[in-house]
Amino acid sequence: MGVLALVSAVGLAVDDRVLVGAPIWAKPFKFSVSFIAYALSLAWMLSLLPRGRRTGWWAGTVVAGASAVEMVLITLQVVRGTRSHFNQATPFDNTVFQIMGGTVVVLWLGALVIALLLLRARILDRAMAWTVRLSSLIALAGAGVGFLMVRPTPEQLATDNPPIVGAHSVGVPDGGPSMPVTGWATTGGDLRVAHFFGMHALQLLPLVLLVLAALATRSARFPRLARLADERVRLRLALTASAAYAATFVLLTWQALRGQALLAPDGATLAAAGAIVLLGGAAAALSLRPAPGGPSPSPPTSPASPASHTEEIAA
Repeated sequence: MGVLALVSAVGLAVDDRVLVGAPIWAKPFKFSVSFIAYALSLAWMLSLLPRGRRTGWWAGTVVAGASAVEMVLITLQVVRGTRSHFNQATPFDNTVFQIMGGTVVVLWLGALVIALLLLRARILDRAMAWTVRLSSLIALAGAGVGFLMVRPTPEQLATDNPPIVGAHSVGVPDGGPSMPVTGWATTGGDLRVAHFFGMHALQLLPLVLLVLAALATRSARFPRLARLADERVRLRLALTASAAYAATFVLLTWQALRGQALLAPDGATLAAAGAIVLLGGAAAALSLRPAPGGPSPSPPTSPASPASHTEEIAA
């Protein structure tokens, strides 16, 4: 995957072709970098399992294999100068996309097995345990948004044998005005926003907890951080962050399905976002209250980083 990321980066520098309104090598570059982050996160999570590691290893291997097939096919279509996703222009293109659809299903099922293993695992640090479990479930939902993209648009349904079936934009054609770097639509909804946000819960939510644990270790110098040394406080904050993240993911999906650009929210979207901020802030404030009976004598753990387990677990 790292090799494909490097090849794609070189392609971005030397190949000026444009496909569907974006540099032709942008998609394989973004996908390969995303898959690298996803694999490292899963590998780290699998390393936390006290039992079921063999099953986890096989599930991680399936996810890694499906990801590799997906990337090879995306890169193949880039070399051919044509679209990989939603492309049914020729029998070959249709076959490529059908195989890609199959690999996505396999990848999702492999991630589901890992999520189930994490739900059953007894991880000593409860805050870390629930962060890992909930982030894996949110990531599954984020991956599932991809299945919404394969539905034909009204315009495609009105056409006999359309060459493209499916879209990531809602209410506007793919390839229109878009944000720099991400390529997300600026004139209509874009399901890739929720897809991206949901899948990367695997990195962002554990990162929040690691920051809390790091702050807790500095409580001797900064007494106001002493409450973070209480495992129960960290658990409440982890649950609050996970709930706010999940609510934001649902909001982003709802916004896109209504054909609304990320940076052009209407009143309903702004009201929902405000409610998430207010409720999340109130829950965080309540979470910081001292637990009855005094602090729990359980210092935060410092799990090993994902990179240290990539050779041990294929994910």
